[in-house]
Amino acid sequence: MDLGLADATAVVQGGSRGMGRAAAECLAAEGAKVGVLARRRADADKTVARLIALGAPDAVALLADITNPVEVTAAFELVRQRWGALNILVNTAGPSVGGRFEELSDDDWRRAVDAGALGMIRCVRAALPLLRAAEWARVVNLSAQSTKRQSPSLVAFTAAKSVVTSVTKNLAQSLADDEILVNTVSPGAVLSDSLAGWARRNGVDPEDPYAVMRGITELVGHPAFLPRAGLPHEVGRVIAFVASRHNSYMTGANINVDGGSDFC
Repeated sequence: MDLGLADATAVVQGGSRGMGRAAAECLAAEGAKVGVLARRRADADKTVARLIALGAPDAVALLADITNPVEVTAAFELVRQRWGALNILVNTAGPSVGGRFEELSDDDWRRAVDAGALGMIRCVRAALPLLRAAEWARVVNLSAQSTKRQSPSLVAFTAAKSVVTSVTKNLAQSLADDEILVNTVSPGAVLSDSLAGWARRNGVDPEDPYAVMRGITELVGHPAFLPRAGLPHEVGRVIAFVASRHNSYMTGANINVDGGSDFC
């Protein structure tokens, strides 16, 4: 598929793992230059090597903790020095805060919002001058299907992702005059590290997406039309399209990639 991304510049926050890495790989395979914003050097460097092998004309590790505004600002300053402008910003990182409402402390809530919502806000704020300097620009933020169908054990995660969805909608309006398109992609049950961990803890084979969906249906009560869990690259492909110039008139949208679970 040719998405018209040859030599486009992109930063994928959370791009060294899971759906973020899948999105970075799709962008690289389409010929984009990709910055991988992540905390861990080893993971980021491994991903950068993979992106170059896939055909990215340039790839760089951008080391930053998204809960630290100074580090985020420094990472995008490196982007300015290297490329001068930015066509695509993808924000995928989410909070790793689980537990039911009565189990969560104030610190748990702060961590969830800081990593799951403020991290995205910091990245957009730091990237905005670079996005405005580009000939065309897109922002894609990863939310979650659980904002529409709640799970008691994901209350803090879902609340943070709800902020992402709301802020994305607002940015789509406030940046419309700049013709910067801003959208949300909301995965359902996708075999990321966190879902694989849940599967192992519950005696479900994390390598079998059909078994994982059966486990979710039986243990959580959240079925989908399709009989299996999704895979990260299936979300990555959607992100790549939404981030491309081929998406020329969709902004403020929230796109489900959930196997039909929104309707069950």
